Amino acid sequence: MGEPKEENDLFFTCSLIEYISRKTKNRKETVIKKLGEENLTKIYYLAEIYHSENIEKVSDEFIEKAQIKIGNYDHVSACKYRIPTYWEIGKVYKRLIVRLNKEKNNYIKCMIEVLSSWIIEKIDNYNSSMYYESPDYIYECYIQGKIL
Repeated sequence: MGEPKEENDLFFTCSLIEYISRKTKNRKETVIKKLGEENLTKIYYLAEIYHSENIEKVSDEFIEKAQIKIGNYDHVSACKYRIPTYWEIGKVYKRLIVRLNKEKNNYIKCMIEVLSSWIIEKIDNYNSSMYYESPDYIYECYIQGKIL
């Protein structure tokens, strides 16, 4: 039995945001702000359809629609080790959001909050162990507001 549809749609949405962030060299917070809640909601609700398309094509459509310019945030080239895929990072974000959403009951608002928070910079440092720490540890760090 697979994960619930809502979680899979959230996974795709988070992965697409990571993909756009890498492609445009912008922080997730910048991508979130440029896309706006309306586009994020559209991506989430149509994730099953978008997931069957080429992610580069989907990202290009939203980059153009939201007029996201190339930035200078390149967290990928600084990595000395294996670079996690945008799917792997999308899963990290999804797990944290799902856990936090139990209190908020709104994936979009929770996603915006998390992907605009301090912990994203820590997860983006692929030379550290943060992105592959346990979901429980990442959750506790987020709740405590610091690395434990």
